[in-house]
Amino acid sequence: MASIECVTLEVTDQEAATRFADAVLGPDSWLRLRAAEAPTTGFRGFTMSLVVSQPATVNGLVDAALDAGAKAIKPPEKSLWGYGGVVQDPGGVIWTVASSSKKDTGPASKEIDDIVLQLGADDVAASKAFYVDRGFTVAKSYGRRYVEFATPSSPVKLSLYKRRALAKVAGVAPEGTGSHRLVIGSDAGPFTDPDGFVWEAARPS
Repeated sequence: MASIECVTLEVTDQEAATRFADAVLGPDSWLRLRAAEAPTTGFRGFTMSLVVSQPATVNGLVDAALDAGAKAIKPPEKSLWGYGGVVQDPGGVIWTVASSSKKDTGPASKEIDDIVLQLGADDVAASKAFYVDRGFTVAKSYGRRYVEFATPSSPVKLSLYKRRALAKVAGVAPEGTGSHRLVIGSDAGPFTDPDGFVWEAARPS
């Protein structure tokens, strides 16, 4: 079964990106940063999602992100599915922080239960078939709208979303051009998917 070993964000300001990562994620082995000047505009076609246990943890992580230079896109609030907010880090990456719970059950923590890389696809069915051919196993699939892959041994989970729908959830316009400024390290790489997302063979950290 294919898995994701790490995610590399290409940034123009390494110091700002490191400050954000340290404040929000703490010590980790799955996120890497490297310098890049590749042109990019608008929505980059993906989001990073942090899933936590309760609203207080959502608030704490969003506050930490804002203190580290992020910009608020959607302030944390209740919704039909739970509680969450959206920020954009200093390098332009969109992060959603969410909990399925609408009520706190204990003191806030910085514990992150799941990290999900959500890739926007122009044709979800075609991208799903592409990934299945490369060893990924489907855990959930909702037609041409959403696919979640089973990656039990991965520090980062993978899902596919219709690009326009993903942008709507993130609270941004779907238009964007140029580099995704994202490289995914995996035992399934190297390859480039139908939407231009680059995967490479994972290397030891």
